[in-house]
Order: sequence, then C-alpha cells, then structure tokens
Amino acid sequence: MAHSATYALVASRERAQTGAVPWYIWCCLLAILSSSVGSAWDIAWHKSIGRDSFWTPAHVLIYLCGVLAGLGCAYLILSVTFRKESALRDRSIAMWGFHGPLGAFICVWGAVGMITSAPFDNWWHGAYGLDVKILSPPHMLLALGMLAIRFGTVVLILAEANRAEGAYREKLEWVLLCAFAFLLAMTIGVEEELTNRVFMHGAKFYVVVMMAAPVWMAAVARAFRHRWAATIVTALYTALHLAYLYTLQFVPAEPKLGPVYQKVTHLIPPDFPLLVVAGAIVFDLVRRWMAQWGRWAQSVALGGAFLVGFVAAQWPFADFLMSPMSRNRIFATNQFPYMMPPMWAPVRHVFVLTEHTPGQFWGRMALALAVAVVTTWIGLGWGEWMQRVKR
Repeated sequence: MAHSATYALVASRERAQTGAVPWYIWCCLLAILSSSVGSAWDIAWHKSIGRDSFWTPAHVLIYLCGVLAGLGCAYLILSVTFRKESALRDRSIAMWGFHGPLGAFICVWGAVGMITSAPFDNWWHGAYGLDVKILSPPHMLLALGMLAIRFGTVVLILAEANRAEGAYREKLEWVLLCAFAFLLAMTIGVEEELTNRVFMHGAKFYVVVMMAAPVWMAAVARAFRHRWAATIVTALYTALHLAYLYTLQFVPAEPKLGPVYQKVTHLIPPDFPLLVVAGAIVFDLVRRWMAQWGRWAQSVALGGAFLVGFVAAQWPFADFLMSPMSRNRIFATNQFPYMMPPMWAPVRHVFVLTEHTPGQFWGRMALALAVAVVTTWIGLGWGEWMQRVKR
C-alpha cells in the first residue's frame, strides 16, 4: 500500500510538471470526435444518397466511437483491477469486483449501448423501410450510448482536473470545455427535426431548445473558474457545426433511392447552427452579479437571461434565414434533401405556425421560461457535483 501511494504521488507530480494529459482521456476524445464527424456525415449521406449500405464510411466512424471508448476504458478498468500498484487504484470506484474511474465505467456502458444499436438499426430498416428519421428507437439507443461516452469522458477529465493545480489544471479545463462542446452539440443535434428554421417563429421551438442548452450552460459555469465558460463552450459548438456545414457540401453525391424530388449533386450539409452563443453571452454576463444567491434564485435569473438572449438573436435571424439573402453556400438554406417534396415549408421558405392564438404563444413561452429555469437548476446541481468528482 505504501508503494502504491508513493507511485501515485510521483505520477501526480510528474503530470503537474509536464502537463501530460492521460492517454485514456485522449482515447475517449478521439472516440467522441469520430462519432461527431460520423454522425454529421451519416445524416448528410441519408439526405443526399439514401441508406445504401450499413457499412458506409459514416457508419464505420460512428461505431468506431464505441469500439475506441469501450476497449480503451475496458483496458483501463482491467489494468487498475489487476495491477495493485496502479496509480489510479486509490482514486477509483469498485463495481462487481472491478476497479476503475467512474467515467471509465460510464464510457463502457455507453459503448455497449452503441454496439447493441448496430444490429437493431439494421433490423429496423429491413423491417420498416429506409428512412432518415433521427428519433427512431435504434437511433435513440445509439444516441444514448454516444451521450454516455461523452458524459463519461467529462467525468474522467473532471476527476483528473479536480486533483490538479496550476498550468496542468488550466490545460485540463480547456480539454474539458471541448468535451462540453461535444455534449452540447449532441443534445441539440438529437432535436434537429424539431429545430428546423420553419419552427423558429413558434414558441414550441424555444421550449425544445430550453430542454437541452441551459443545463450544460449552468453545469459548465458552476464547474469552471473561467468567467466566459458558457460562451466558450457555445462558441466551440458553433465552430464545430460550421466546419461540417462548410465541408460536407463540397463532397459530390447523388441519390440512389427514390422518390427524388430535389436535384442533389453534393452532400446536403446540416442547417446553420442555432445562435445559442448569444444566450450564453448574456448568461455569463448576468451570473457575475449573483455569486451569493441561492440555487433557485440563480436558476430563475440565469435561465431567464439565457432565454431572453437566445430569443433576441434567433427570432430576427430566422427572418434572415427565410430571405433570399441566405440562399447561398454560407447559410445553405437553398439545399434540401432529395426526398423533400417541393410543397413542404422549408422548400417554400415559409414558417410553420405551432401556436394559433396569442394566448397559446405566450403560454408556451412561459413554459419555455419554466423549462429554462428547471434545466438551469439541474445544471447548477450537476456543476456542484462535478466540483467534487475525484474518482
């Protein structure tokens, strides 16, 4: 035990001096990047070509995430379990006789979910036909697996960062901000079918966004020391989304399935990213004035600030996205999936009303505010827990 403690202390000092991020964190980050690129590519593939085979490059990249994270974290758990002198032995949890960091166990379970979804998805398409729906049962199982790997990676980084000091902690915090950006992108991406620009002048759209974004804004703001933490995370999410938008549309492609309603000559990229960065800026400005407030008071102020900032930016921007000025490669509002009929609202560039009276609209906007407050409260609680994670 003394030898183990000495080894752990030496390893900790070496990392503090060299700033070397552990290999298993890089492995999980590579897995997350693989699934992020693969998901964006796969959705574009479905919109442009159709589902011609399970073994497309995009599918391979997605499931590579489960393989990398699963094998890497399984090896980490086994090495900690069977090597009594492991530096992580005293900083691990025990589960079913195995020892390892909490984040590693979460990643392994996420990998199991991802790999399980593969044959389920293949069977689903064979039984119910080829589609591009995101919210199908096998896709939701896949999404839960990817979300677990992202969250497990965040926990792995937190456990390391909460034991670190100085320059090494600062480096880990930037790595953690990147991991949070992937979490934000994942949760917003799952809602893609409900956040199309045709819904942006309806209150339902804002209810949906408030279910996903504020929780991560609050968590990262509470877990980090940086005063612009939420803004940085949303800026990274925006940059990642724009990278896919400005890359995929230059890849040649043509439909292989019918019916074909739209002429497609290249991969259809994702829509322009939501302006959550505007809400995050207001969020970060407001939270500086309420450090001593209780959690519920902060939740009301911060959730409301995020909603107001987001609506103030997204509402007029939606008008721009519907205008002819946005129909170019920069905003890509004139690029449609091959199976989209010409009479559908996105093709005609018109809004879809989700509320039909002022009472319905303001009632749902009040609901959006309530959802923002609750998700902010949950995020602040997670952030407090994250500050204590050391295993």
